[in-house]
Amino acid sequence: MDCATKKDFSGKSVRSIKKCGGFRMNDLEMYREQLALCDDKIIDALVERNAIIEKIMAYKETYGMPILQPAQEAKQERRLNEKLKDNKYQDEIHDVFKRILRNSKRIQARKLFSYNIVLIGFMGAGKSTISDYLSTMFDMKLVEMDQEIVEREEMSIPDIFATYGEEYFRNLETNLLKELQEGENCIISCGGGVAMREQNVVEMKKNGRVVLLTASPETIYERVKDSNDRPILNGNKNVPFITDMMEKRREKYEAAADVVIQTDNKSILEISEELISKLTELDEENV
Repeated sequence: MDCATKKDFSGKSVRSIKKCGGFRMNDLEMYREQLALCDDKIIDALVERNAIIEKIMAYKETYGMPILQPAQEAKQERRLNEKLKDNKYQDEIHDVFKRILRNSKRIQARKLFSYNIVLIGFMGAGKSTISDYLSTMFDMKLVEMDQEIVEREEMSIPDIFATYGEEYFRNLETNLLKELQEGENCIISCGGGVAMREQNVVEMKKNGRVVLLTASPETIYERVKDSNDRPILNGNKNVPFITDMMEKRREKYEAAADVVIQTDNKSILEISEELISKLTELDEENV
């Protein structure tokens, strides 16, 4: 029972899949079946892996363990590198695992935060640094309000102030906050003056938890003294001026905040862990 043959485009004879009036699986179809079985295994493994991620989160919460453990992430990376050493597909597999890690972080973020995290505070308090770190650790969308406004207006903040005035800039902040509160699971880093408007605070709280980062005037000065992007401090980069301005804003900052975190002499990891812990406690109180 010979297989029928036919010519391909190159003129060579190729075996037909037809045999004895029926159809047999040729090699290509067999490989595709094998590939489908591999895909099924990958799906099952990912479902199992994601469930384990949730179990780890629950375990950390039950026993009061730190949520962020960058050392463990580094350990996993070393293990993967060792496992894939000399593997001809190591670049492709690494790429897949990067995506898997990102999705694991998203699962953690959704479990911890069903809302936006809104960071407020005086310039130099650490909002940009902490928001960037949390965004990386949880793969959450990050919006730097000042940066977003600069990109949309296509001009720097000092230029916006000089061209249109402060009121125009504050209106841009309010409109952006309204837009952002329609989403969730986002980290929003606010400019120093955003919380001064009551309307802005209302928008922040519609779908967010407001975290006030603060520091001593001396610490603030050290952090901003070399920056030229702070129009309010133009000609006034000194500790007494910063102290006075911080005191004028303190009442509104504290009134807007759901939690307050002092950032002096703390590492990024310590500040972030404190933020997560306080938000978790707040959520438990509100259940």
